[in-house]
Amino acid sequence: MKKTFLQTLGPGLLFAGAAIGVSHLVQSTKAGAEFGFGLLWAILLVHLFKYPFFQFGPRYAAATGETLLEGYQKLGKGVLIAYYLLNFATMFTIQAAVTIVTAGLASQLFGITGDLVIWSAILLLISATLLVIGRYKLLDNLMKYIILTLTISTIVAVTVAFFSTKNAFDITQVLPSGTGEITFLIAFLGWMPAPLDIAVWHSIWSIEKNKNTVLKTTPKEAIFDFNIGYLGTLFLGVCFVLLGALVMHHSGETFSEKGSEFASQLINLYTKNLGEFSYLFIAIAAFTTMFSTTLTTFDASPRAMEKTTQLLFPKRTKLNYWFWIACLFLGTCLILKYGMDNMGFLVKIATVLSFLTAPFYAILNYTLITGKHTPKEHQPNIYLKILSLVGILFLVGFSLWFLSSI
Repeated sequence: MKKTFLQTLGPGLLFAGAAIGVSHLVQSTKAGAEFGFGLLWAILLVHLFKYPFFQFGPRYAAATGETLLEGYQKLGKGVLIAYYLLNFATMFTIQAAVTIVTAGLASQLFGITGDLVIWSAILLLISATLLVIGRYKLLDNLMKYIILTLTISTIVAVTVAFFSTKNAFDITQVLPSGTGEITFLIAFLGWMPAPLDIAVWHSIWSIEKNKNTVLKTTPKEAIFDFNIGYLGTLFLGVCFVLLGALVMHHSGETFSEKGSEFASQLINLYTKNLGEFSYLFIAIAAFTTMFSTTLTTFDASPRAMEKTTQLLFPKRTKLNYWFWIACLFLGTCLILKYGMDNMGFLVKIATVLSFLTAPFYAILNYTLITGKHTPKEHQPNIYLKILSLVGILFLVGFSLWFLSSI
């Protein structure tokens, strides 16, 4: 029995589904709107330098049959405790940031109520229901259609924008200056294409996929699957920067910090180019994209917390997947109820935190994949090792630059 092309794909598209959300729909369009084409260097560099650390997740899982969390435990219990605390400290803010953007889009698309807290609760309940019914298999199948829908609609919108714009193209690259601009850059890099801890999620999804298939995924297939998803996040990230630059730059408009207003502006980016007839199609495409992120993060964080809890406290089984689902639901709703007046500030906190923790995950993943816990034949080659070391320097350097600038 031989796998088809679509059967080979899975966790890599879940990675793309989790990544293509706030970082693309919010941060990339803002980057284009505020800096034109000036931050294309940033999107290309961050994809290059984060690549090894994301790839090491599926590589390690396929090579060892374990998640990165078991690998972290082998590096020392203190490492796993540090991950546990970091993940607990950031998962509520991350979930709140992606859910509030999805809620804004849902409000625009479906109406019913303009209260984004109510919409957020509805979306999280729908996500929980889908996870009860379908678990991993539903996520795996659903993501292929969502990514395809988003890709087609985005390519059409960017193509039309190119032909309809009357502005001259200025591809001069820009290095932001001043606290506000530097903070935006770090936030942009933090979630572009995704926070580095998604490598942990990817390794968990890889193990789950093997539980649901007869033919196990080989390391070569796992890396191929990842590369497809990763190239997709890069391509769409560039598309959203271009769209923001072509439509919003020099227009005198700025994106609102309020969820419902931002959602309206975001959809208008498309309809302004494609025509009002496309409103419903584009709104659905944008909503499904953000909903996929809401769904995948709502699944992944509890999986990671459950697995870490089992490794740290093997005799305590009450803190399972469904406990963490409930915990994440309540925590997210509380954050949104008392701190949602400024959506932009919420997103900025989540994205900056993700960038500042990136060196921690980069060093851990590199240490694990090049050490004794990974079979020699599955360790990265010399070129990927060099890229990894340069990537660590990039992440540490930008973090220090940001901290010295605030």
